[in-house]
Amino acid sequence: MSSRTRVLVIDDDESMRIACTQALESAGFNAAVAACGEEAIEKASRESFEVALLDLRMPGLPGLEVLKRLKQDSPHLMVIIITAYATIESAVEAIQQGAYNYLPKPFTPEALIAIVGRAAAAGRSAIENDCIHQELDRQMLSTEIVGRSEPMNRVQRLIRLAAPADSTVLITGETGSGKEVVARAIHRLSRRAAKPFVTVDCGTLVETLFESELFGHVKGAFSGAVETTAGKIEMAEGGTLFLDEIANISIAMQARLLRVVQEREMARVGSPHKRKVDVRIVSATNRDLQQAVREGKFREDLYYRLNVIHIKVPPLRERRDDIPALAAYYVRKLAAEKRRPAMAISEEAMRFLVSHNWPGNVRELINALEYAVVTAEGNSIGLADLPYDSVGERRAPEASDENGRLERVEQEEILRALERFGGNRTRTAEFLGINRKTLREKIRRYDLEPHC
Repeated sequence: MSSRTRVLVIDDDESMRIACTQALESAGFNAAVAACGEEAIEKASRESFEVALLDLRMPGLPGLEVLKRLKQDSPHLMVIIITAYATIESAVEAIQQGAYNYLPKPFTPEALIAIVGRAAAAGRSAIENDCIHQELDRQMLSTEIVGRSEPMNRVQRLIRLAAPADSTVLITGETGSGKEVVARAIHRLSRRAAKPFVTVDCGTLVETLFESELFGHVKGAFSGAVETTAGKIEMAEGGTLFLDEIANISIAMQARLLRVVQEREMARVGSPHKRKVDVRIVSATNRDLQQAVREGKFREDLYYRLNVIHIKVPPLRERRDDIPALAAYYVRKLAAEKRRPAMAISEEAMRFLVSHNWPGNVRELINALEYAVVTAEGNSIGLADLPYDSVGERRAPEASDENGRLERVEQEEILRALERFGGNRTRTAEFLGINRKTLREKIRRYDLEPHC
């Protein structure tokens, strides 16, 4: 056995410490001893050990407390409980609290060496797996959230910390800044990743339908309720419920949502029966919820329940260093989706992208790049291919463009956005990165009124 494997023997019985040390060192382990829990904790704080042998029955600090402290300081330390048959129940409890295994007294040197060897191998495997998972997490985040600026490094750090915690998360940021992308990253890095990620857009549902959409309803609960239907909360069972634009829900709905967050239970509309639910709630808003609380538009108790972990997504103008990487990433992605050849971005076009103010943030950037990928004649996107004029305003397509191609692209873009937001012009305009007046003019120009 490699001498690099270090074992700490913790026992108040000197003869036991000597016997264990001799057996371990004869097998090639490097052994150290501690006569009590306090000495073991102090020694483990100064030196690195892979395995510890711990007698639960010692004077002073209780054995389970020693175990807890050792694992807090060294999560990968494999702790083997030494126990008499009369205290097997305590050993089992210790395993439930993080111990690797137990070794009942009396034991042979061969049994000791075998179990320590297995524990050391398990510890090495756990460290390797953690390293692999950390690398996978890093790769996943770099795929989902493009950018290495300091503001985005902070966001990614918070995502890594929040994901395994299962606490509620509040994500704030301007429209189009990537709040849903952050929410999905939290879900995919959490223990709930294999379960559903269900989105509720609180900004598009009308009040009369929102309650049924969220909680579901029973047959006959209201006019039109011809069958019992599960709501979004139940659909997210075991997974994550993402409440987008949470500031838009009414005070009455806030009270019902508070019960879900606080009690983890809900009832379908029209049903007296409450049911337990297991969902993690992540919410997002582009508004100042604290101001809404002060104005009496948002419940203070719900605000604090939702805001256990707060992640603020910076606007694109505050992380301009990320724009070249973002643009290159989305051009590759969009070209593949639109079945266009690989495309480059000219220096002039990139300078514009970096300097533009991006009121619609990443969403507006993606829309502009999609426009350019579809309409560019060659394999390079130039300044003229971007849908902006010389002062950075989105320009209307010219009727003289080949077969009206630009007009068709813009019409399709507006139609998709209108359908996505149920005809809501404010949300559509925000999504497209234009003001409501411009959207209204384009709807009239393209005769899109029936779709609103």
